[in-house]
Amino acid sequence: MDIQNVISDKVREVVADLFKVDLPTVEFQPTRKDFEGDITLVVFPMLRYVKGNPEKIGTEIGARLRSELNEVTDFNVIKGFLNLVIDDAYYLEFFNSILENPEYGYVSTASGDAVMVEYSSPNTNKPLHLGHIRNNLLGYAVSEILKASGKKVYKTQIVNDRGIHICKSMLAWKKWGNGETPERSGLKGDKLVGNYYVAFDKAYKEEVSDMVSSGISREKAEKEAPILLEAQQMLRLWESGDPEVVELWKTMNSWVYDGFNETYKNLGVDFDKLYYESDTYLLGKDFVEEGLKKGVFFKKEDGSVWIDLTDEGLDEKIVLRADGTAVYMTQDIGTAIQRVKDYPDITGMVYTVGNEQDYHFKVLFLILKKLGFSWAEQLYHLSYGMVDLPSGKMKSREGTVVDADDLMEDMAATAEAISKELGKLDDYSETEKQQLYRIIGLGALKYYILKVDPKKRILFNPEESVDFQGNTGPFIQYTYARIQSILRKATDRGDVSSSVYPPARSGTDGAKAFGRAIDTSLELHPKEKELLKQIGTFPETVQLAAGNYSPALIANYTYDLVKEFNSFYQQVSILGETDEAKKIFRVLLSKKVGQVIQNAFGLLGIQVPDRM
Repeated sequence: MDIQNVISDKVREVVADLFKVDLPTVEFQPTRKDFEGDITLVVFPMLRYVKGNPEKIGTEIGARLRSELNEVTDFNVIKGFLNLVIDDAYYLEFFNSILENPEYGYVSTASGDAVMVEYSSPNTNKPLHLGHIRNNLLGYAVSEILKASGKKVYKTQIVNDRGIHICKSMLAWKKWGNGETPERSGLKGDKLVGNYYVAFDKAYKEEVSDMVSSGISREKAEKEAPILLEAQQMLRLWESGDPEVVELWKTMNSWVYDGFNETYKNLGVDFDKLYYESDTYLLGKDFVEEGLKKGVFFKKEDGSVWIDLTDEGLDEKIVLRADGTAVYMTQDIGTAIQRVKDYPDITGMVYTVGNEQDYHFKVLFLILKKLGFSWAEQLYHLSYGMVDLPSGKMKSREGTVVDADDLMEDMAATAEAISKELGKLDDYSETEKQQLYRIIGLGALKYYILKVDPKKRILFNPEESVDFQGNTGPFIQYTYARIQSILRKATDRGDVSSSVYPPARSGTDGAKAFGRAIDTSLELHPKEKELLKQIGTFPETVQLAAGNYSPALIANYTYDLVKEFNSFYQQVSILGETDEAKKIFRVLLSKKVGQVIQNAFGLLGIQVPDRM
């Protein structure tokens, strides 16, 4: 809604007339619940330009707005706050303007700006776990929010498919696998390979312990345990292109990719382009050589190449080892440049990576700027906090992680147990019930994680997340289902046209269902007005969430909208209303709320069920 722009322009005009001052900005805030009004003009910031008593200034401005703006019907001044009452007709005209837009809140035409969002980026030696879930959910939601804000988005990841950790799983399989495959074992490929990573760690610790018992120092034992030396030799063979090792690497990685793809599908995330570390780890070397010529990097006596960032408050960082091999930074430099070559319209990139890598990305972004890439000004590290459980931290090499697949199954089971307690699914088939449990469980998991600001650490409590009361996914899903029930009843009883239902995006919408717009002379109930105001802030919230890379803003907006609807539902009769025009408006208003819930949750990757 552009009411702030309308009032802001008029306020500047009035202040120029009354006080002979050009006001640079006008500050608004929502009117407090205990005061009459719909929008509040904050007078205090004006005192830098207009001298006088804030209440007197507010009263003079309010009187002029009431007499000269049709949208302002009344006002009151509390200290330095001018509370303005907006005409019901304004809100009804706004409602008519959005009725036939099923994607209200989204910018439908993408701008020329393209953004690449990187997320997931797992290692191929273990299955995805709870930490990966936060990463995937954040990256996917930020991608969808950026799209809705008008950006073109490419979703990507870099698969960490090489290195000593991969060789550990390979060596353990070679020693103890006896030709085991996912098909023979009945395990997903990523879980099978992860088991061998755990097996390696167990054997390694036993060897270290035996060596220490025989009198060797722990430090020496940890470096020279025979199984570790074997893994290091396997890595050297891989890097030299040994056919047998490379073939085993390809086979085991293919098992993992199949497993990952199943997890991604169940989690509801996807990618446009995958990059592999085995392809990119040498890419940056050419740019390091170029940077050496430009003086961006310098070479030490041992031949290693570094960058000095002490002037930027950081330190010296290696970009190429003395033997000429690449480090992670080299790989990331090359990968970023390759991505822009692959997608020339990219103007920026978002890296979804945990906050333990904050320093790494500060250095990477500075290096790319110093190499002269203009797009490097638009790089962003979506840094997020870790996810903890009530039982403590997760350790993948010890096999104590919370597996992503297991967690999704557990969430569906928890949803099933709670749904059975509520006892409202008697007329559902078993297939319908299982599908609903999955939607509720996955919605609970996603919402619990996404409602928290990305930078904050999360203590994840599965039972708490599936609560049907409070700021949870199931509470919001239940409200959406309640709205669909209202629409079905309205149709079944013949109160309104059947075009009101089915839900958003699947048929004729809004005023068109009745061949006319809602009458703007209707007198709004205060709860209707509050609901319309809340709906009106959705597009602004989408833009704000995109600008801050924060799905939490969408999640908490949706919760506020649902609270407002439930308050409206409890205090205002919908289908029991005897005035036909009011009844139709309230049914359509309910439908619009459901549509906004669906649109908002769609940005978070959360489904909404028609029945619960």
